[in-house]
Amino acid sequence: MALSPYDLFDVRSLLSDEERAVQEAVARFTDERVLPIIGEAFDQGRFPKELVAEVASLGLLGSSLPEEYGCAGLNAVSYGLICQELERGDSGIRSFVSVQSSLCMYPIYAYGSEEQRRRWLPDMAAGKVIGCFGLTEPHGGSDPANMKTHARRDGGDWVINGSKMWITNGNLADIAIVWAQTDDGIQGFVVEKGTPGFTAQEIKHKMSLRASVTSSLFFDNVRVPDSSRLPNVKGLKGPLGCLTQARYGITWGPIGAAIACLDEALHYSKERILFGRPVAATQSAQIKLAEMARRITLAQLLVLQLGRLKDAGTMQPQQVSLAKWNNCRMAIDIARECRDLLGGAGITTEHAAIRHALNLESVITYEGTETVHQLVIGRELTGLSAF
Repeated sequence: MALSPYDLFDVRSLLSDEERAVQEAVARFTDERVLPIIGEAFDQGRFPKELVAEVASLGLLGSSLPEEYGCAGLNAVSYGLICQELERGDSGIRSFVSVQSSLCMYPIYAYGSEEQRRRWLPDMAAGKVIGCFGLTEPHGGSDPANMKTHARRDGGDWVINGSKMWITNGNLADIAIVWAQTDDGIQGFVVEKGTPGFTAQEIKHKMSLRASVTSSLFFDNVRVPDSSRLPNVKGLKGPLGCLTQARYGITWGPIGAAIACLDEALHYSKERILFGRPVAATQSAQIKLAEMARRITLAQLLVLQLGRLKDAGTMQPQQVSLAKWNNCRMAIDIARECRDLLGGAGITTEHAAIRHALNLESVITYEGTETVHQLVIGRELTGLSAF
């Protein structure tokens, strides 16, 4: 029986029936609803908001959270497969789901009060309330401890001042999960759209993640009640815990982008005739395609084990760092190589490779740059911090 060129080690056979069903459902959604419109949306710099209701109806928002809050209660491997299939369409679609699920719904579930969970999570799972995650600041980047945004207590309220940058979903969001320095350490707040002093400004002129909304957030004496504070966490472990959840999804997502690029390059190289034979019949092309398949296979095995560790409750942040580093590098290299195999056609968004290559420039950077994750592993190996 012929092997799948996108799953040479039959990793799919290691999935449960439920996991396969989840992957098939999201793959159909990507094929039927995302791929027909995403090239044009990327060209226009437009997030396809019309897909949000369908994403929600499939149970993809907060998919790993309990059913009592309107969520699907899926396991970690299923969430990873969701990310993989969505990013096979576009990183911007996966980013929307990742931010909503891991960076907004997760902290409300993990760090919020029961009242906050009941108020926000069902509507967020239904796509009626969109969230964004306010951690990164213009000067901070990879150093979140160097946070300037500050919240001071004023009676029963908190007053927030500062700014955040590179915020996915910022101008779409109904609420923002905002992290701020306080006299008692870093704390998180749920800030609603329309709160006086809270504004969002969309970042334009992007060459990456164009089918995604990216914003700056500004807080000018924004007053919120103490009931908006996430009460069950203080310090950097709060936002870093959220980032571990989101980075886990990112370890899966780029595999989808790489598969999309390999699929396109395989078909194109078989059809393109140069010097009397298909490009795919040349040794140089076959070596490139084989290398792509090898790296995708290794990435698939890596994330499946990572997902099993997460489901067992034994996953460590360092393991997530290794997988994000490996799989983002794998995908961006493959996207660039596929762009090359397509020749001149590879520079247009009528083909997927250049779009994925540009998107992955952001994916390899956000939620921990490649260098940061390399240094995380270096610290784990040596016991010495080079940060």
